[in-house]
Amino acid sequence: MEPKKNIKGRGAQENIHNRFSENHYELRDDFLNYLVKEGESIHNHKTTFIETFPKTIVNKVNSPDVGMLYSLNPYQGCEHGCVYCYARNSHEYWGYGAGLDFESKILLKKNAPELLEKKLKSKHWKAYPIALSGNTDCYQPVEKKLEITRQLLKTFLKYKHPVGIITKNALIQRDIDILSELAKDNLVSIFLSITTLNEKTRGILEPRTASIKKRLETLERLNALGIPTDVMMAPIIPSINSHEILDLSREVSERGAKSIGYTVVRLNGAIGKIFTKWLEHTLPDRKDKILHQIMECHNGNLNDSEFGRRMKGSGKIANQIHQLFTIAKRKYFGENQRISLNCELHSLHKDAQLKLF
Repeated sequence: MEPKKNIKGRGAQENIHNRFSENHYELRDDFLNYLVKEGESIHNHKTTFIETFPKTIVNKVNSPDVGMLYSLNPYQGCEHGCVYCYARNSHEYWGYGAGLDFESKILLKKNAPELLEKKLKSKHWKAYPIALSGNTDCYQPVEKKLEITRQLLKTFLKYKHPVGIITKNALIQRDIDILSELAKDNLVSIFLSITTLNEKTRGILEPRTASIKKRLETLERLNALGIPTDVMMAPIIPSINSHEILDLSREVSERGAKSIGYTVVRLNGAIGKIFTKWLEHTLPDRKDKILHQIMECHNGNLNDSEFGRRMKGSGKIANQIHQLFTIAKRKYFGENQRISLNCELHSLHKDAQLKLF
């Protein structure tokens, strides 16, 4: 079976109806001759940016199986276009679709640094690590121009407040000057997302992300400069990247990572349809095998919402993945040393500031 024509530079291959919308429209074939020229698409895939004006920026994370208590997302939607991304569903709450809308309609929070400063100055706030990119990547392409994340890091440094970062973009190297200062006081930890060592797989799975070569270079450089950077191999997708666990673990260990984490893919909400359509376009001959193996990891479903089980899966294939990671950690990383960031300096800094008044 030949792959269907792909939408270049995008992960999702179509728009998905927003489940919260009462009404939606479909273009009928008899109108297309009047609306679309030959060879054109009925959809405009150019990225648009929409400024929003939130009143707060730090979010409490209530999930018991996510390793963060607070998160901050300067952008909603993500141009990286990773087809498996769990955050796609959150775009529906903004009135958009989880498919092409998620990666082509990016919401900007330009006032995020001011809101963060207000939060950190509050006498009621007690320091606790805040994760940048709990939902979408804080170093996605538009960050190069807007520098919202850079301004946030300056604010964390100013108030001596701990911050965690999750990204798959080499653009983080731009901010090494600030990250180095944060690292001196144990105020920053980074997880670099690396899902594969195969550039072809990366290109179809995560179309607008940094290359694997660039990510490995970033991992090596940050660790060489004393900026603690580890790796998340997330998600593991059976028959796509599940065979790379040992090779990838060895590679990132040699580049300075002290630990590696993982999740098993789960296709919650609209993502099941998006991922299935993507398989039809990119890997049609393996579509059924991949979907069946994902279902085997989640009790016969594409998704599992049960806390404590949903991230790692269950069943034979999930157990095999877990065993491979156990071997990889023992062989390449030794005892997993969890980074504990410094929460004391912020309180001292804030007390000193209050004494000025």
